[in-house]
Amino acid sequence: MKIIVAGSLAFDQIMLYPGAIADHIRPDMHHIISTSFVIDHLEKNQGGTAGNICYNLGLLGEKPICLASVGKDGADYVHFLEKNNVETKFIQKNEKVYTASFVVITDQDDCQISGFYEGAMKNDVNLSLEKCVENMTVAPQDIFFVLAPTNAEAMAKYVHEALANKVHFLFSPAQQIPNLSREDLLSGITGADIVIGNDYEISLLLEKTGLSEEELLERGGVLVKTTGERGSTIHQKGREELVIGVAKPKQCQDPTGIGDAYIAGFVSGHVEGKTLIESAQMGATCAAYAIEQYGTTNHSFSKPIFENRMKENFG
Repeated sequence: MKIIVAGSLAFDQIMLYPGAIADHIRPDMHHIISTSFVIDHLEKNQGGTAGNICYNLGLLGEKPICLASVGKDGADYVHFLEKNNVETKFIQKNEKVYTASFVVITDQDDCQISGFYEGAMKNDVNLSLEKCVENMTVAPQDIFFVLAPTNAEAMAKYVHEALANKVHFLFSPAQQIPNLSREDLLSGITGADIVIGNDYEISLLLEKTGLSEEELLERGGVLVKTTGERGSTIHQKGREELVIGVAKPKQCQDPTGIGDAYIAGFVSGHVEGKTLIESAQMGATCAAYAIEQYGTTNHSFSKPIFENRMKENFG
């Protein structure tokens, strides 16, 4: 199957704080928060949900199509993706604004405070999954679409286009859950083959839609829930919950981007026809590589090395 990934392309600034962010937050003074952190490590990297997922898919031997936008400073990022087995012909460049930027502070407990500048990502609403599908040499049923967080209006449009063109897709609303309407979230949940998020995101998704987890599963598809150090779980209507362990990292440097790495591993397994358990194990293994390096696209591996590591962790 051919993989299309829609989401953000962004430049990340990742800062590490050696203390605990919670120590700086006074609950009784939350209405006038003013605090600062002395950072002991800074990394600047290519990132964004689409970029992260595409990069990891490239490492896994796939050649995904990236459907996203960059700004006037994005030429080097596009070149970086091309070098890493990503098709970039559907990336739109806006010469008037900068590429989206993500700034995050991560503390010793892996708690984060972040800010996101949309920049060129606002133009994602002008991109079209339908036009992308029309230009493909494969039938819509042989396309798998990954919808990761980007401009909320664009996400709603992509869901509509995926449904209209009968394209199988994974729905990961994540950070955009608060900005998507209940109707848009319900459309994504109902139409997707796979809904994925961490335990907090799934809780927020259920709250925003008013669904229980059982009601979500009634709408069909597969729910994948990641739970950090506890691994991940797979849920399907009328079936027993599947519990997936973690692939042990050699070191824990930076958790930013591990969710995107997990999605890439899972999708690679899924389109190759692997079982849900095997796909989730691929996701967990890919996430382990991501957490071992600062930044979201600084790790690397060959497919044979990846497969050996997966076997070491899961047998």
